[in-house]
Amino acid sequence: MPNTDLFKLGYKIKYERVKQKLSQLDLALLTGLTTRTISRIECGIIDPKFSTLLKISSALSLEIKDLLDFQL
Repeated sequence: MPNTDLFKLGYKIKYERVKQKLSQLDLALLTGLTTRTISRIECGIIDPKFSTLLKISSALSLEIKDLLDFQL
């Protein structure tokens, strides 16, 4: 059974990325992560470390609390 919180987090990251007209490659380049990692996070497949979430939130110009707010 998939972890719904990971799915929600991934959806939120994708939502914010697309809203800013960034591709997964753009976000990967901004964060130093791979596109595969970005994809797996957005699909809710992996549980990212806090340091990874900090990189993503910074690249999206969001505070981490906003990234973790699943209310869209």
